[in-house]
Amino acid sequence: MRQRIRARNVLGALAMLAMAALCGLPAALPAAEQEPEKAPGRQLARSAVAAPGARWTTADHSKFEALKKDFAKPEEVTAACLSCHTLTAEQIHHSIHWTWICPTCGDGKSMGKYGKTINNFCIAVPSNEPRCTSCHIGYGWKDKDFDFASNDRIDCLVCHDTTHTYKKFPTKAGYPATEPTVFPEDGVTYLPPDYKVILGKVGRPDRLNCGACHFYGGGSDGVKHGDLDSSMGMPKKSLDVHMDAEGLNFTCQRCHTTKEHQIAGRLYTSPAAPERISLTEADLASKIACESCHGQKPHKRDAKANDHTDKVACQSCHIPEFARVLPTKMSWDWSTAGKKNAEGKPFKKDGPYGKPVYDTKKGDFVWEKNVTPAYYWFNGAMSNMLVTDTVDPTRIVALNHPAGSPDDPQARIMPFKRHTGKQPFDPMGATMVIPHLFGPKDPNAYWTGYDWKNAVTAGMQYVDLPFSGEVGFVETEYFFPITHMVAPKENVVPCQQCHAVDGRLEGLPGVYIPGRDVHAAVTSVGWFAVGAAFVAVCGHGIMRLVSRKRRNGQ
Repeated sequence: MRQRIRARNVLGALAMLAMAALCGLPAALPAAEQEPEKAPGRQLARSAVAAPGARWTTADHSKFEALKKDFAKPEEVTAACLSCHTLTAEQIHHSIHWTWICPTCGDGKSMGKYGKTINNFCIAVPSNEPRCTSCHIGYGWKDKDFDFASNDRIDCLVCHDTTHTYKKFPTKAGYPATEPTVFPEDGVTYLPPDYKVILGKVGRPDRLNCGACHFYGGGSDGVKHGDLDSSMGMPKKSLDVHMDAEGLNFTCQRCHTTKEHQIAGRLYTSPAAPERISLTEADLASKIACESCHGQKPHKRDAKANDHTDKVACQSCHIPEFARVLPTKMSWDWSTAGKKNAEGKPFKKDGPYGKPVYDTKKGDFVWEKNVTPAYYWFNGAMSNMLVTDTVDPTRIVALNHPAGSPDDPQARIMPFKRHTGKQPFDPMGATMVIPHLFGPKDPNAYWTGYDWKNAVTAGMQYVDLPFSGEVGFVETEYFFPITHMVAPKENVVPCQQCHAVDGRLEGLPGVYIPGRDVHAAVTSVGWFAVGAAFVAVCGHGIMRLVSRKRRNGQ
């Protein structure tokens, strides 16, 4: 009897091990195989942030005589910086951060926020420069006559101020305040910079420098990206394992590698990471992909998750939700803008999370937290619509879209924020339009006169494009890849959330997902296996029964 029980236990243990192997459960693997493999590049990345202060520098700027004088205006600060950093201006002038145009995309003039691309949050920069260029790395870009060849218009401090006291005023075309000034939109008082203090502590950019623009793009905190907002300035490990302020404490340029002021990661027609290689294969490669540090097989040996890396981006499993601390804007309806209160004045209405759900200037908004991403095939590039392209107003207009397909060997299933909108277009010409929004003293600016026809006419004239004179509104969508807010490994997306009929990957084409899909051949093989197992079990039972009767007969 004990032998039968022992045999049963052995068979049960073997069955459990077999099931664990099939399902990829690391707890069922032998102890020797539970040790995680050394990921290529991981040690290099950790060493890079383990230096004192996580920085390397060979200069104390507080001792430079050129930086100790009294500066009357910011252009004088730039001249002082360039007196030592003699190659910087030429490098900056060739960067997308300066031109807001992708030089290698199409004709080299159209692709970019100062070209002919548009979005469904602030729509477009041209004719709205004094407001939009508060996030430019220069001074004085107030119209299309801005001198891009100028050296003294470069703003060094916006990226290199480590005191985080340097602020550009939101409507001064990139200039800081010259005296204490209240910005009426949010009631914040902007102070003139203390240049001597700031210049004595300039250094390499940190997350707050980058975040001064990238956290607040689109008009306020968390509007645009969903995975970039002020919570990422000093995040906890639960929000981002790489930027954890008390852990790895990665800066942005740890992944967005920078050479001669060219910052890797811009998503237009060229992939941000053209090759999926590790640092051990090429230590000078652009290190923006997860594989750069973690390799192609990042999980424990024989883990089932390693079989997913040829089709599924790391972010799809390791970023379960975005906007996990602060809300992000998920929808923007410009068609409802222009309403006034009982006194005939513009107004705002706050909703959940303390965020405005209506603004006379901008219309209706929808904010969300802990948002489950949308998933698309993605090869690292984005396709972008130009304002000159024709549209079909009977369908949702995709102003940009992830490039890639199931047949593309570089494409992976990637998480995205899908921002929806309703915005002005030309129904006669079937094209999108650029409205003139900002201009406090200009009656044609929408935020002054609240007349869409005048605003669109002015905007389209500004960019020398035709406009029929008719304004309609069309539903649009815009996509942001989700790459930040990487959760700890214990919080990854559970398998069953994708392997389900109505799971996260519902409707995603080009891949067979067990638990979601039904395939006739696979189903037939499965039922055949079930039938064979049933017959085998019954046959075995009958043989045991016959054998027992024979033994009893003897």
